[in-house]
Amino acid sequence: MMTTLRNAIILSVILVLAGGPVLAAGGSSGSAPKDENYTKAEQHIVAGEYGDAIPLLEKVIAANDKNADAFNYLGYSHRQLGQFDAAMAHYQTALRLDPEHRGANEYLGEMYLQLGELEKAEERLEVLDKACFFGCEEYSELRKAIADYKARQGQS
Repeated sequence: MMTTLRNAIILSVILVLAGGPVLAAGGSSGSAPKDENYTKAEQHIVAGEYGDAIPLLEKVIAANDKNADAFNYLGYSHRQLGQFDAAMAHYQTALRLDPEHRGANEYLGEMYLQLGELEKAEERLEVLDKACFFGCEEYSELRKAIADYKARQGQS
């Protein structure tokens, strides 16, 4: 427990010293520069306007098909709209580009829970556990989602 608290404090200090705002857990790995379309898409996602974010993210990918962050947010936006096949394809592309992408691993794990695939969600949590040396918000969020899922299913 104390190690987890210490790691959370260290991570908080690192984030403060880094000086950048954090959009949300799972948002960005910092793997690609952000352009105007990406920034606008992020604003739509924060506002819950997922359908408006999708065409902007598609423009980002048309300009740079190696942008794991954009594929992650495309997956997230499609998932929020209930379009699981499209979400899966975009998450898998993000993870092909960056296998330890924290956001894609978290969001894919959450989608697996929505689909009732606990074991696959736990696999994503294992990847995050290895990728997040000092712990990270994505790991904590997915761990909580898995615990909540298990509680709803009557598991421990």
